[in-house]
Amino acid sequence: MLHARINGIAYWSDGLDSWQAACQYVADGQLPAEPARRPSPQLLAANERRRAPDTVAVALDVALAACNAAGVDPAQLPSVFASCHGELGITDYMCRTLAEDPASLSPTRFHNSVHNAAAGYWTIGAGAHTPATALSAGPWSFAQGLLEALVQLADGAQQVLLVSYDGAASGPLATQAPSAGLLGTALVLGRDGPGPSLQVQWGPTDNPAQPGPLQQRVQANAGAAMLALFDALASGQTQLQLAAGPAHSLHVGIDHAA
Repeated sequence: MLHARINGIAYWSDGLDSWQAACQYVADGQLPAEPARRPSPQLLAANERRRAPDTVAVALDVALAACNAAGVDPAQLPSVFASCHGELGITDYMCRTLAEDPASLSPTRFHNSVHNAAAGYWTIGAGAHTPATALSAGPWSFAQGLLEALVQLADGAQQVLLVSYDGAASGPLATQAPSAGLLGTALVLGRDGPGPSLQVQWGPTDNPAQPGPLQQRVQANAGAAMLALFDALASGQTQLQLAAGPAHSLHVGIDHAA
């Protein structure tokens, strides 16, 4: 059994641009009147903000929001960045350009195509010299990212930042790796401190729950499975399973009053 406290939470999806807005939506189904159309990560200079891919923008936006919610210095936290596919739009551009006109390939877009682009932008923007992990495990990426963060806590880290995100697919890739919309979440997980308590255990998948309001709303996004946990946090649910492999899940217990 692995344990953690959720010291800070952040959320961003199309139409719901904060954790507060997400909780309100779960409570009454209401969307904000004027949500932000695109994440605006304040760690980056204005010109970098404009050039950053959507996946980088949403990852950095929620990462900073979670750190602010936890009242911690972003530069001090080890981080785990989990994404099913990374930046599919740029991957599609790279494939098309290499097939049609390789000499015109943009170096800037190339460096944004790597899977650890968001983690790299984060460490530079936050001035963090702490370890940063970027991982992908397909549809099980969030659960595997959570497992990685929990193991780091069990190994002695006081707090770990977990960021999960995915964006829209385009071109032929969309038929093989379908994904729509933009989604990002972040958690500051600690060994102690304020916030809900998690108890997590690996086990066989036996009774997966139906998707909640947040997950239903963005179910076409590749990372939507992560929202089983956020639906539970917003609604007061105390037990859930997060798919972590073809036949296994993380069995999660939540103590909201901890």
